[in-house]
Amino acid sequence: MLETLYPWIKAFHVIAVIAWMAAMLYLPRLFVYHAALPAGSRVQSETFKVMERRLLKAIMTPAMIATWILGLWLAWQSGYYAAPWLHAKFALVLAMSGVHGFLARTVKDFAADRNTRSQHFYRVINEVPTLLMIGIVILAIVKPWS
Repeated sequence: MLETLYPWIKAFHVIAVIAWMAAMLYLPRLFVYHAALPAGSRVQSETFKVMERRLLKAIMTPAMIATWILGLWLAWQSGYYAAPWLHAKFALVLAMSGVHGFLARTVKDFAADRNTRSQHFYRVINEVPTLLMIGIVILAIVKPWS
């Protein structure tokens, strides 16, 4: 049973990762445009607030939860949980989860009109998930130190 279930869990894990990463790359981009709005752009700001909240609640957070649950199951079932490369990958996924938390808090700040950061700040933050993703993918595919 586990032999037939493993590739399905792995496929759904990859799907969850893709959804999570798509949202992690898109949300900071929305922040760039939201932060760049001129004062008094109330209608546009409200539109961005809806987009940001829906992206976070409907896609990003469920995808992160699925990624974690499925990934932990795969690590346990494969026996890789003791591998050094998986420990490094785990650390990077923890960092990605930290970025997720920061972005979730930023959605709340924008919703309450408390954003104090510039569009340039969000352009820089937009690169962090990409760098983490590169490290995670290399570790998952190459499996150094195994």
